[in-house]
Amino acid sequence: MSMHAFARDFLRHGGAALLGTLVLLPPPTNAAGRAPPLHDTIIRHGMIYDGSGAPGHRGDVAIDGDRIAYVGPHAVGHGRIEVDARGKAVTPGFVNMLAHPEESLLADGRALSDLRQGVTLEVMGEGSMGPLNDRMKDEGRRQQADIKFDIDWTTLGEYLQKLEHRGISPNVASFVSAATVRDYVLGEDDVTPTSEQLAQMKGLVAQAMEEGALGVTTMLIYNPATYAKTPELVELARESGRCGGMYIAHIRSEGARLLEALDETIQIARASGAPAEIYHLKAAGAANWGKLDDVIRKVEAARRTGTRITADMYTYTAGATGLDAAMPPWVQEGGLDKWVERLKDPVVRAKVASEMVEPAPTWENLMRAAGPKGTLLLAFKTKKLKPLTGKTLDEVATMRNVSPQEAAMQLIVEDHSRIEVAYFLMSEENVRREVALPWVSFGSDAEAPAPEGVFLESSTHPRAYGNFTRVLAKYVRDGKVLTMPEAIRKLTSFPAQTLSLSDRGLLKKGYYADVVVFDPATVQDHGTYDRPHQLSTGVEQVWINGVRALKNSEATRAPSGRVVRGRAWRTPSGGGCRGSSADWTWTQ
Repeated sequence: MSMHAFARDFLRHGGAALLGTLVLLPPPTNAAGRAPPLHDTIIRHGMIYDGSGAPGHRGDVAIDGDRIAYVGPHAVGHGRIEVDARGKAVTPGFVNMLAHPEESLLADGRALSDLRQGVTLEVMGEGSMGPLNDRMKDEGRRQQADIKFDIDWTTLGEYLQKLEHRGISPNVASFVSAATVRDYVLGEDDVTPTSEQLAQMKGLVAQAMEEGALGVTTMLIYNPATYAKTPELVELARESGRCGGMYIAHIRSEGARLLEALDETIQIARASGAPAEIYHLKAAGAANWGKLDDVIRKVEAARRTGTRITADMYTYTAGATGLDAAMPPWVQEGGLDKWVERLKDPVVRAKVASEMVEPAPTWENLMRAAGPKGTLLLAFKTKKLKPLTGKTLDEVATMRNVSPQEAAMQLIVEDHSRIEVAYFLMSEENVRREVALPWVSFGSDAEAPAPEGVFLESSTHPRAYGNFTRVLAKYVRDGKVLTMPEAIRKLTSFPAQTLSLSDRGLLKKGYYADVVVFDPATVQDHGTYDRPHQLSTGVEQVWINGVRALKNSEATRAPSGRVVRGRAWRTPSGGGCRGSSADWTWTQ
């Protein structure tokens, strides 16, 4: 109790009769005659890396409500909560530029694997959760594996609102996927849209942008996205740019046709006027590792001539996707059911097996790039196949006394799913080079699970638990590939600026209070390919929109997360798409 309050209560209970007249003093004031401010939270004595790339400095960060109120050497006054961050780094929250917690957040809103790494914004949408029609909803329900949920939304905006209303820890944002829009209008067949159908697709992109999407993305090695030709992608990217958004792509090839795929991406950016980003930058397969020099040269030449192009990456030498990336697109045309049915035909199987081992396929064959011994089985839909989790495709082929190609087809038919696998594709030397590129940010390309419950029914890639702490531990502290200020910039303000988010990504007065406190000496990822479900350590405190989401490395379960929407978000007071991408101001 303050002395002022004590005196007031003393008088109220008869103290004046004992002491005579008591004069109550006003609360103490500063030199300007005002009481020192009372902040909601003050984080004191930390090493502040504000996200700009500037060197760290010791000081305090104060939070009022959902905003940062002060960043500097000393916050005067006191906070309702005060945290001593002596010896710790204090930074903006980390942005996961390629996140896949679309389903995991419906099972567990904490996003614990990412929260324990300091992630405060999950950017989704490589394959977006809307728009959906009835056929797509039915298919989505039938393909659910470990996590079961009701698909009770239709638009992307409705899905995002559902997450926010149920209460989640991280902020979420999403792109609208060109693949989802194509499926909505054209289904999963290899067809070219008519002018009317393309207009409908563009309308769906614009609708999603006005619901808050950050842009349009695609995934050009998967059906039905792979059927899209460059002019179609230019038109959808142009619609995104007209609405203030980007074009982000899992490009058409990361291996044998990597340079051609990069040229297509640069062409789409130039023709559409929309900024472009390359998802999970890599040179996949040992035969292609030497192409990274040309990739860097092409991107930096495009940037010098005014094309807005950036990239993101995960910090591992294996990727993770499905066995669909091991089989030709024609056998998958029309969707999963038709794919499985075709694989039951011995004649089709023989043709597929032959194409899976072609030395120069015209499609992206990740199993050929990784090899059967470099193809690790992670997740099955059916319980009878789950004992195969953690084995390589080569091991399963040996167990069944069949070729790896035949084993892959058998598994697809038996599981009636694409089957999640890890492909070992990249060189560590290239990963180190990519980490250091100033125009590359970071994305896990993974769900946000927890080492408990439904998530333990399958394996996963360790990037789900360690992609961001791995940057700080392996590539900053131990490998010295990046300085700490530059790493924090690439985790925070750089991706926020790339996404045109004007008030996130920096520790700056007036910005949203997404704040992380971690120990640079102990921050560490622990997940491995054998034991991926291991939480990172060293991140101790996280605030999201001023709400404490992680306290002493324990999730508070506070519903701190919000939907972060793009520039065309239409509200009752305004917003919406504009005339052309020239109407927007972009940053490089």
